[in-house]
Amino acid sequence: MSDAIRVALVGATGLIGREVIRACVGREDIRLAAVARREMPLPKGARMELFAADPENWSEVFEALRPSVLICALGTTWKQAGEDEAAFRAVDEHLVLATARGAHAQGVSRMVVVSSVGADPYAKNFYLRVKGEVERELGKIGFQRLDILRPGLLRGQRDGDRRPAERLGIALSPLMNALLHGKYRRYRAIDAGEVARAALALARKPTRARLIHEHDALRREARGLPMPEAGED
Repeated sequence: MSDAIRVALVGATGLIGREVIRACVGREDIRLAAVARREMPLPKGARMELFAADPENWSEVFEALRPSVLICALGTTWKQAGEDEAAFRAVDEHLVLATARGAHAQGVSRMVVVSSVGADPYAKNFYLRVKGEVERELGKIGFQRLDILRPGLLRGQRDGDRRPAERLGIALSPLMNALLHGKYRRYRAIDAGEVARAALALARKPTRARLIHEHDALRREARGLPMPEAGED
């Protein structure tokens, strides 16, 4: 379709990235291209481009693709980073910001980025402080529209084993969600698929804005994403 939105996805191999790809199967309104460090299997029916390149070359890929929107689902965990602050910042701060700046320099005008509930540049918690610092710096780059997604605990099938505390949290999430009300609703667990659909719904919005979306807003945006046209698969 001539009016399809061109979207570049980074972080395609992660939980939310894979759900973004699945959510695009059968869609004609979004032309998705994933940019990753390595090749990955694609779900059945996926019609998209996948570019495997070193991160220092991603800006060149953006120049060739000329997307309108960047969806950033990059991120690691404290355990994956070897519980090393520098290693964690290398991905969640430096790579995210370098990717955003590279995309913006190539004319990408809108960005949707996955952050975390509780992100705050002044937080005592290291993870939340880094997320907050990154959000702040992203706001300085100059995107016409910046949508920051702040989900709580993500439910879904990750590659590799989850930490025991994380597995327990997911098992108890229906009960915990029922107990979290008012200002605490934003901490409710959410399916990764819903976050992915919310990201795609927001990628379709061209209006200028800088918005933060937490649990209820994410679910509302996910519900607002039109279904693929009948007969497409």
